[in-house]
This record gives sequence, C-alpha cells and structure tokens, in this order.
Amino acid sequence: MTTPDPLVARLRAAGCVYAEEEARLLRATGHEGVELEALVAARVAGSPLEPLLGWVELCGRRLVVQPGVFVPRQRTALLVRVAAQRVRARSVLVELCCGAAPVAALVPADEVHAADLCEVAAECARLNVPHGQVHVGDLYDALPPRLRGRVDVLVANAPYVPTAEIATMPPEARDHEPVRALDGGADGVVLHRRIAAGAPEWLAPGGALLIETSAGQAELTTEAMAAAGLRTSMVVDDTIGSCVLVGVWPGGPAG
Repeated sequence: MTTPDPLVARLRAAGCVYAEEEARLLRATGHEGVELEALVAARVAGSPLEPLLGWVELCGRRLVVQPGVFVPRQRTALLVRVAAQRVRARSVLVELCCGAAPVAALVPADEVHAADLCEVAAECARLNVPHGQVHVGDLYDALPPRLRGRVDVLVANAPYVPTAEIATMPPEARDHEPVRALDGGADGVVLHRRIAAGAPEWLAPGGALLIETSAGQAELTTEAMAAAGLRTSMVVDDTIGSCVLVGVWPGGPAG
C-alpha cells in the first residue's frame, strides 16, 4: 500500500484541486523545513500559488511574479497572440497597466515599453522585460513624450471587473491581489474609456489598441474605442475564455 503524502493531503483538505501538482511545485522551490512550511501555510491560508513560487507560466515561458502583483491569467495568451500578429519590423510596442508585463515580455518588437501605476509591478516588469523600458505612472502620463504618434501596438489588460462583482471573485484574487488591479469601476470599463480616448494621440497611422475584456464589457469597450475614432473588431478564444478588442487608428497623430 502506498503511503499517503501528507503535504498533498493537507493541500487537498484546503481545497486545492491540483494538490499533487502544487505539492510537487512547492517542493521544487528547493525550500525545506521552516521555509517550506511557511510556503505551505500561506497556500493553505489561501495565498495564490504563483507568488509563492515566484513565477507563473504563460505561453511556455516563466514570468516573475511577486506578492502584491496581479498574476497573469492563462486567458491573456490570446492578447499575446493578437499582439504578436501585429508586430512588424521596427514596431514600437507599449503595454499599459502592465503588471508583470506578460505581453511586453513575450512579444518581440524593435522597441518595447511597459507602464504601471504600481512600483512593485514595475519591478516585476523590469525583471521580465530586460530588453525594454519600464515606466511608473498613470496610463499615458507614464510614457515618454517622444512616443506620441509612434506606437504601432498598444496593449492593455486593464481592470474590467465591475466594482460590485469584486466580492464574488475567488478569494485568491479578491483577498490577495491589489484591488486596483481588479476593479474596473461601476460598469467595468472606466479605465477602458480613458485608454481608448487617449490612444489616438499615441498610435502611429495604422497602429492598433488591443484591450483584453470580458463578454459582459465588450460592447461598452467597443463603444469607447469607436467614440475615439478607432475601427473596431473583436477576437475571441472560447477554449480559454478570452476576448480581445482591437481598435485601429486610421489617421495620423491626434491633437
């Protein structure tokens, strides 16, 4: 008879669906004794697994994540793919609300920039995007002025959960990730409207704004893009539950 693994049993009792895999990953950190116990205790208490490990895997690559930073979801693989399809030779790519900067890290471009309001997120982004520049600030205010009218691919995985729905999110998210990385305002698209309204000033002719959203917010985000003069379309991947809105700027720099 096989002896039950006490770590697996403990994780399963705490509600971890993939207890065997989580036990393997926690042990693979190399921590033992008190240090391993601290990780396990945090996981059992509900902390997300990825910051405890120090990484999350997305599109076949490990990205650094730290406590206090929004953990990239697997559905963001669609945003990565759509951005990669739009990158050309000498393209400029900018990722707003970057968090750990999954798109900037995974999509090769000639010039890469990432920006976030949170310094902790910016620290993660710098580790994941050593080939690019990371800026701290509120959306476009963080970007160097020389990028105006030059951005070919502008991506954002801005918060899109309506404020009233935050309480219904899994505890790993609502209790351990920063609220500002989850809360999209009353209807979930407050930041989307700001991003769309400012995009024409920064996009190059033919450049595209890509925003990850949900089916519930897609119509409102599309309206915001159209109001800014962008030609809109939508890309959906039901296999990972992901929706990306695309807004193409047809003209020259605004303003």
